[in-house]
Amino acid sequence: MKAVICTRYGNPEVLKLQEISKPIPNSNQILVRIVATTVNSGDVRVRNLDVKGIMKWIMRLVLGFSKPRKPILGNVFAGVVETVGNKVSKFKSGDKVFGMTGFNFGTHAEYIAVDQNSKVIEMPENATFEEAAAIIFGGQTAIYFLESAKISERPNKKILIIGATGSVGTAAIQLANYFHADITAVCSSRGSQLVGDLGVTKIILYDKEDFTEGSEKYDIIFDAIGNTNRRTCEKHLIKGGIYKNVNSYAPEEKQQLLLLKELYEKGAFKAVIDRTFQFEEIIEAHRYVESGRKKGNVVLKISG
Repeated sequence: MKAVICTRYGNPEVLKLQEISKPIPNSNQILVRIVATTVNSGDVRVRNLDVKGIMKWIMRLVLGFSKPRKPILGNVFAGVVETVGNKVSKFKSGDKVFGMTGFNFGTHAEYIAVDQNSKVIEMPENATFEEAAAIIFGGQTAIYFLESAKISERPNKKILIIGATGSVGTAAIQLANYFHADITAVCSSRGSQLVGDLGVTKIILYDKEDFTEGSEKYDIIFDAIGNTNRRTCEKHLIKGGIYKNVNSYAPEEKQQLLLLKELYEKGAFKAVIDRTFQFEEIIEAHRYVESGRKKGNVVLKISG
């Protein structure tokens, strides 16, 4: 099978499309033919080891010293079950599934073998493979942080979403809408139309004004790109308000996939796709994500 190998840490050119052995599923695994995945900020950060100070050494210990120990990047997928192990009871050949692999990575490939009890479920019935792949990374992250901020428990909540046009930000807007929050979004002038299309009417354009100079206060402030800290935002929180920053770790849970599937099937969540690249365009996809220009998600099409 073909897979993208990260040969060392560095610029996008370290990524090489190579032929490797197709995985053989064990008795509890399913073999998925991947149709679509994404290239997200996490992939770029791992590829170029984009962390500072002592964290760079910690990440080398975790991921690999001179190159990723798991050289096939990518941590979300949507595809078709090709074969199942003899102890698999939850899936059958032909099932359309989507899932996430976390630090096991491995989704920038034509096939992946995953345990039937891992973070994989059947795709939303009304989603294409590209849409199913696109909703995972931002959706999972936004669910974790907004749930940890107890958004569902707060009546009449006001939320400020910083970095509202990225994969996490666009997902956070939709989830906040689902929980009937009063949303204010921070984005650039170039992203205002996308934010408006997602139903937000209160928009602060950071290229024209500084939200920290305003007087508005919020129940929740969620920085979906990690450019602020609690100290700079504290004066804009009501008493007992919660600040969340995407820079901290967001654990993956199967329940997050189940919620995304439910919301997508009833039209309460949609995929926001900026561009779709073909498998052979992996370098261009990384360059585009790294440029900071993307709005929503960048999809990588693996197969038809």
